[in-house]
Amino acid sequence: MRALGSRWRAVLLWILITTGPAATVSLTAQQQPPKRPAQDEFVPIDELPPQEQLPAAPLLIAAYSVAWVAVAGYLFSIWRRMGRVEHELAEIGRRVQQRRPPVS
Repeated sequence: MRALGSRWRAVLLWILITTGPAATVSLTAQQQPPKRPAQDEFVPIDELPPQEQLPAAPLLIAAYSVAWVAVAGYLFSIWRRMGRVEHELAEIGRRVQQRRPPVS
């Protein structure tokens, strides 16, 4: 049992190490310049300077990757718990068969 716990931690650590730098790179690349005084009128995004435009693709990819990692982690935890339950049920069935007296 102890080996499974350390294995789970190793998998979680690997996920954090591999996805962490990608998330921080995209977030640091998206830092906004210092704020200027508020404008009085609406300016279409096409007319904004490139440094003030916020592309949605990196944020969308980051959000989906976080969601998929969470779903995969949840499914993995369910799979492990179901394995434990199946193992315990098999053990209980074996014990019941051992205690049952032979039928004459």
